[in-house]
Amino acid sequence: MTTSTAPARDTDILLERLGLRVRSLRSNLAMTRRTLATHARISERHLADLETGRGNISVRLLDRVAAALETEIADLLETAASRTPEENLVVEFVRALPADDRKQALQLLHERFTLAPETKRRVALVGLRGAGKSTLGALLAERLGLPFVGLVGVVEGLAGMSVAEVFALSGETGYRRLEGQALYETLNRHDGCVIETGGSIVSEPKLLNTLLTACFVVWLRTEPAHYMSRVVAQGDTRPMRNRPDAMSDLQRLLDERHPYYSQAHATVDTTDRTVCESLSDLLRCLPAHMAANGHGTDGAKTGGQDHADG
Repeated sequence: MTTSTAPARDTDILLERLGLRVRSLRSNLAMTRRTLATHARISERHLADLETGRGNISVRLLDRVAAALETEIADLLETAASRTPEENLVVEFVRALPADDRKQALQLLHERFTLAPETKRRVALVGLRGAGKSTLGALLAERLGLPFVGLVGVVEGLAGMSVAEVFALSGETGYRRLEGQALYETLNRHDGCVIETGGSIVSEPKLLNTLLTACFVVWLRTEPAHYMSRVVAQGDTRPMRNRPDAMSDLQRLLDERHPYYSQAHATVDTTDRTVCESLSDLLRCLPAHMAANGHGTDGAKTGGQDHADG
């Protein structure tokens, strides 16, 4: 009687690749090792062993790490051995590029092998609440003859409840899952549209990369005092209520998201700009093929001297 055994896999190489994958995903999320260990409910020492390829880890603990990294175990276990030589070459080439060039390479690949650039007329507006996404997004969509999609509204439609209720029932993880579904459904439904995103969508790497490859992304920004005053002017006093440090908290949030917002293809500063002026700035920054069906920037019916909000 003969028995056969499968070739033994090099466990050390497997663990090394797993550790590299975890470090890479953690870096993309701008998480410290301590933060990841806390979210995954494992010791920092155990995580250090995992990331350096020295420690074996149970499936249960690895599942916690995957959840904390907002991914799946299968994604963590993806190794170079599972890719073709061509895929490895692409990965290594892109990995060697500076961060800004990586973004451009990703966009070129997407445009080359999906829809031609001139057929896509999607604009996504990102930024904190109060930058002008609602007001300018609706006006831009009207000017370009495109649908205007508020992503938060799509999330609420999918959930059948308000965002506040989603957070209360499912927390941030549940909301992020719905937000991703809302974005992908919107992109599948519209080859051309103007999308108003939630302020925190850029913090999710997968969704940010999707926006950057499928849309022309514009960061609407303004000074912190303007963010706050515009939100309050809309009748929402919650940002200031019983929060003496509200302004410093807002500045800290803006600082945290700045690296993500700054990856946008263009930036429009709405500080001390009227709606008409901001809309003109926004139209000027669009690629020629996106603005081709617009009607120019003169005579915009935007309410004259009102400032951008929303």
